[in-house]
Amino acid sequence: MKNTASKLASRARWMAIPALAVMLAFSGCKKHEAAAPKVAAPLHAPATLTDDAAWQAYYQDVIARHSDGIGGMVSPYYLSAPGGPDYEGQYSRLQQMVSDTVARGVTPDNMLCFMSPDSTKMADLIVDTFKKTSPGSMNKVVILFVGKAADSDRVKAAVTPSGATYKFVEFN
Repeated sequence: MKNTASKLASRARWMAIPALAVMLAFSGCKKHEAAAPKVAAPLHAPATLTDDAAWQAYYQDVIARHSDGIGGMVSPYYLSAPGGPDYEGQYSRLQQMVSDTVARGVTPDNMLCFMSPDSTKMADLIVDTFKKTSPGSMNKVVILFVGKAADSDRVKAAVTPSGATYKFVEFN
């Protein structure tokens, strides 16, 4: 009797293994509903021009929402509001940095992003820098300008001959 009982137990174990494999295989076939990713509402431009932390958070949000399809680097350039400590020095250093970057050349699939609470000053910087670019030298590069609509046309006119794709996001 022991022999028969142990044979039955052995068969039951061997039969359980394929049954378990079949159950696991079919349970994997269930279609699972993927949870829709939650997308946060876009941030709005800060009401206070001198709140650099809020402006930079807003700027990062705008860049994240407009960098789809960028396969390379995203290079952000931010100029704080006028009146802060060393504003003119900051402007000069930023202008030199952007000029050096554009003079070296920007490889395709990269994006240069420009933003400041002082939209006009940032537009001046972009226009001055892009006067020095060779026509067609920035094909497949994206230039994102976050500023006021009144500044967009002249920035676009300065950027377009370089061959870069111009994107504009207006802040209020």
